[in-house]
Amino acid sequence: MFSNPVFAENFPDPGVIRHENTWYAYGTNNAAANVPVLSSPDLVHWTGAGDAMPEVGTWATKGNTWAPEVIAGDGGWLLYYTARSTATDRQCIGVAFSAEPEGPFVDESDRPLICQADEGGSIDASPFTAADGKRYLYWKNDGNAIRQPTYLYGAELRADGRALAGEPKQLLVNDAAWEDHVIEAPQLVEREGTFFLFYSANAFDRDVYAMGYATCDSPLGPCRKAAENPILKTSPAAAGPGHSFLVTTPAGESWLLYHAWPPDAIGSVSPGRQLWLDKVDWVDGKPVVKGPTADPQPLPR
Repeated sequence: MFSNPVFAENFPDPGVIRHENTWYAYGTNNAAANVPVLSSPDLVHWTGAGDAMPEVGTWATKGNTWAPEVIAGDGGWLLYYTARSTATDRQCIGVAFSAEPEGPFVDESDRPLICQADEGGSIDASPFTAADGKRYLYWKNDGNAIRQPTYLYGAELRADGRALAGEPKQLLVNDAAWEDHVIEAPQLVEREGTFFLFYSANAFDRDVYAMGYATCDSPLGPCRKAAENPILKTSPAAAGPGHSFLVTTPAGESWLLYHAWPPDAIGSVSPGRQLWLDKVDWVDGKPVVKGPTADPQPLPR
């Protein structure tokens, strides 16, 4: 059995992979690391594993390295991250490579992969590999930074994962009342032929932050938001849950890792946004999150 949070220190915006019986989680920068990384044998017991990317790309300024996600590719591992572009002074997306999942990842490009400066910037990159082997990338334009709408975008990636292979498509926009001024943190998941686009919305530093999803006909849409959104929101145990990442265990279970504030410490630096883990059940083909759950629950299988 275990109880949340599974990592009680600040670790926002988790992106997760599994390699050789070890889970790795990558998070937004802290005072000591551009890309802090944790490792775990079971999704519950996490240990710090240093800085996965000690240096940001030459196009970027250190200090705002957000929401990294990793995928196997190009003979090793590719890390997609957000950082501050020196040229535009906007948050933009880069890609870095490492032979090992714990790094060090190196961005050899002198420019970002995606930088929609006229739309406020680009953040929250999330890669996806389809059953046919094609790769895609999802992200958000940072429109709320300049009081513009925020869209979730998707585009096909080149086979090596280092460049876009097609034109970006707008998949969703912040048009629901609960989303308010922003949608962000996309993750595409394929299950039994249906594509689920998970996302978070509203102000990350308030208890109104929450998580929803849409179903899509293909990796690049069209997509339709679920009527039951949001499917994860503030409870007495956790405030502002979101920026989630769904994983599937070797036993076929679905679990959701996400960050959340202690209700009495919203907006704090310490403990900050802690790492939570809750089971996802599929009821009539729809994801149902059992959380935020503070009571003891069985370990993932």
